[in-house]
Amino acid sequence: MKCSVRLATLVLAAWLAPCAAGAQDAALQRYEIVGDAIPKPLTDRPGDAARGRAIVVNRQVGLCLLCHSGPFPEERLQGNLAPDLTGAGARWSAGQLRLRVVDASKLNPVTIMPPYYRVEDLTRVAAAFRGKPILSAEQVEDVVAFLTNSREAK
Repeated sequence: MKCSVRLATLVLAAWLAPCAAGAQDAALQRYEIVGDAIPKPLTDRPGDAARGRAIVVNRQVGLCLLCHSGPFPEERLQGNLAPDLTGAGARWSAGQLRLRVVDASKLNPVTIMPPYYRVEDLTRVAAAFRGKPILSAEQVEDVVAFLTNSREAK
């Protein structure tokens, strides 16, 4: 299992580095962590679940399926290192999902899940991608909208 986790981490880091170029916020939106959640959205507009699903299954943007599986019968080679995304909205609130996407290390310091909306205190980031989040605030909200709407049981 350790070897699989290391391999997934290396592959994830290599694949996500180019994605950061597409998620350039002028400045990251401020947010407050309350307990195990970020209760307030990062944007004024609600996320779009269809765009969120597209990010989750996209192997160049979110790369979620490297570690997660979910309600994506058309997608081959889904991961098994992380929780299944099926029914995520029934298990976690929007705020809890938001914190997990923004920076799961706030809940588990040794997680292999990358921080999708953090730019500080990161190691091994290519110079061209420093200071840029993997996902924009809007993309985070789109993913949260998709996951929140995923309420069917596994």
